[in-house]
Amino acid sequence: MIYMIRHGQTALNLARILQGQRDEPLSDVGRAQAVEAARRFREMGVVFDLVYSSPLCRASETARIIAGEQAVIRTDPRLQEIDCGPWEGTDYRDPPEVLRLYFDDPGHAPVPPGMESPESILRRTGAFFEELRPQFKGKSVLIATHAIAMKGALVSLTPAAGGRFWSEHIGNCAVYRFDVENGRYTPPEKVM
Repeated sequence: MIYMIRHGQTALNLARILQGQRDEPLSDVGRAQAVEAARRFREMGVVFDLVYSSPLCRASETARIIAGEQAVIRTDPRLQEIDCGPWEGTDYRDPPEVLRLYFDDPGHAPVPPGMESPESILRRTGAFFEELRPQFKGKSVLIATHAIAMKGALVSLTPAAGGRFWSEHIGNCAVYRFDVENGRYTPPEKVM
């Protein structure tokens, strides 16, 4: 079974500042969220055979807290958050119109100049899952990533869903579960 989790809260999440690929650590609240997720995984009897993470510290720290100090965490840049380019650091409480439209409907709105496109996110997250699918079969896997990267992964894993994950809210330490059956990924379901 594969469990994909968004990292715990950072100070910039709380301040509603667009982080993008800025390497922000977890806040105390974010660490507590990851500890709670670890507790819930233990209650479910989940022990991870493989652990993958975005190389950004908020994701890798979340993975470390959940998987434990002895776990080998493999980082992969394809799991990084959206590259926000010149928009990184923007106050999301009052964003410019082009940014608000993009985040309201990234599947259809114009991409703000200098920002990574949904197609790019789909390509890189989709390539990650395609490449590693044979290794995931029959394993318990933790994947720690970010909200927009996670949405892209969910869209790439479920083409029949018509892109619905682009508009779905994914909170800090939200978890989706899916598996590999008959050489294909099963539809993801939210479990935390």
